[in-house]
Amino acid sequence: MPMTRTVPSIERIEFHAFRRQQLAFCVLALFVVAVLLLLHTLFASLLGEPSIAVVLLLSFAFLAKILEVIWLQGRSEGISERTACIETTISSVAIFAFAVALAFLTNRDDSPYFVLLAIPILQSAYHCGLAQTIAAVVASVGIMFWWHFHYFLLHPPARRTEYLEAGMIAVIYCVIGPLVWYLVSQLNQKQLRLYEKMAELERARASLIEQEKLAAVGRFASGIAHEIRNPVAMIVSSLATASYPEGSTIEREEMFSIAAREARRLEKLTGDFLTYARPSRPQRSQIPLADILHHVVEVSRVRAAGNSIDVACGPVDDGSIEIDAAQVEGALLNLSLNAIDATPPGGRVELRSRANDGEIQVDVENSGSKISEENLSRIFEPFFTTKAGGTGLGLAIARGVAMAHGGNLWVSSNEDGGVVFTMTLAR
Repeated sequence: MPMTRTVPSIERIEFHAFRRQQLAFCVLALFVVAVLLLLHTLFASLLGEPSIAVVLLLSFAFLAKILEVIWLQGRSEGISERTACIETTISSVAIFAFAVALAFLTNRDDSPYFVLLAIPILQSAYHCGLAQTIAAVVASVGIMFWWHFHYFLLHPPARRTEYLEAGMIAVIYCVIGPLVWYLVSQLNQKQLRLYEKMAELERARASLIEQEKLAAVGRFASGIAHEIRNPVAMIVSSLATASYPEGSTIEREEMFSIAAREARRLEKLTGDFLTYARPSRPQRSQIPLADILHHVVEVSRVRAAGNSIDVACGPVDDGSIEIDAAQVEGALLNLSLNAIDATPPGGRVELRSRANDGEIQVDVENSGSKISEENLSRIFEPFFTTKAGGTGLGLAIARGVAMAHGGNLWVSSNEDGGVVFTMTLAR
């Protein structure tokens, strides 16, 4: 039965995107903080020695971002757009406060720590709307101009170059913020359309699966009706002929014999139908597979003796395997008897097994003619058979047994004088 895949909800898709993006911003903030502290230390002659308060504040910010990373990694539930904006706002306000605090501690007109103000703009553009992005831009630019005003108020005279530099940075922020928001919104719209297409595709897929199930039931019912109709017709015809008063005793006995033979055939058909339609769950036990192979060979030799066909065991793995011995033996016996039917008089049928990557592989090889390409593509279909009197369920049942044991059944070689059916069973 095909497994139904579930399309993830758009909320969960957005949360995973939010978490990845927020983790990226946390890593970016950690990297910027580490680089600023390193530059502050290396260029102490220009920026002044970082005070203990600056180092403690940077260490606290570093630790806070690491805790945020751990918190984000530990969350698995969905997140609403409102919650994402609230978390982004809290993170942005914290960075604003952090940058201002560092500016006061370093007490310079051109504080290098204002580089951090770009991060809230990017966060707002990724996680919030245009209004909040513009608010983040205004807040970042306002903090820079306010700091210059505050600093030069305490340390006159004011230098116009500092205001000009702040204005140039403000222009960059005003362009980058809305531009990033626009690009992200376009990506989000494409993601939403993709989600809608995925949901539509999943609905179409579910509908096709349901239709295929109904078609399979129809084919199965048609196959059953076709296979049962012939023996039932023969039984009715034979009993009707036997009931003629003018019929001889010999003729009646012959008709009763035909009816009995067709009844047994009908019984076998219904048994095969039930086995295929309702396969029983394997009753597993630990058993040497070699014992099953040797038993199948011994039973098959009786069938092959009339045509002088040699049935033999090739190399056999001596290990034990946990399987349903009756099911596997029945499947292998079916393969062996099919191989005998396909082998010309004087030919050879060989069964062999070997361990292979956590599974046991069993090969049933016959020296008959190769299977035609037309038949090869259909041999595992229910009710398909090339043998007179065959039900066309033997190979389908055998493959079902293999799959129930975690393996499969297929034709691994199809050449004149060397047709090989391979069955795998999980150990």
